[in-house]
Amino acid sequence: MQLVFATNNKNKILEVQQLLPESIEIISLESIGCLKEIPETANTIEGNAIIKANYITQKYGYNCFADDTGLEVESLNGEPGVFSARYAGEQRSSEDNMNKLLDVLSNESNRNAQFKTVITLNLNGKQHLFTGIAKGEITLKKSGNQGFGYDPIFKPKGHEVTFAQLSLEEKGIISHRGKATEQLIAFLKTN
Repeated sequence: MQLVFATNNKNKILEVQQLLPESIEIISLESIGCLKEIPETANTIEGNAIIKANYITQKYGYNCFADDTGLEVESLNGEPGVFSARYAGEQRSSEDNMNKLLDVLSNESNRNAQFKTVITLNLNGKQHLFTGIAKGEITLKKSGNQGFGYDPIFKPKGHEVTFAQLSLEEKGIISHRGKATEQLIAFLKTN
């Protein structure tokens, strides 16, 4: 089975392809000739995942899936949430985003947070949503050089290291994206 993954983020493609069985091949946006950034104009993570999947299905006619992810910090009422990638500005710099979050939380004792991923699958004219959540906390400083985004400052619950200190395989088992992808795979196997 071939599915378009509606993202230009090569890190996400690698992470998800690693989790999928060999029977499912991911086709990139580049491969179908979609070189533009799909607008993410919804005010929810679910909404952005739906917008991206619908864009590919409507404009290109492919079965596809899209995801959107946000980091939700308890003491910040769920921020940065849907604005996680642009938290420090439109330049979408992971370093700037992490630095801003660490600065905002500098005097905060409640550092509880969760990553939330929603995957929207458009398959044969029907739409399905899958949600994965990874609970944890924001660390005081960056640690590790694996992963991407906020991984160096997110320590998942039950672990003493950040996502950025785990291998791709280890992270995939416990991550928000891993959990949502697991649901996607289970669905695809039964349909």
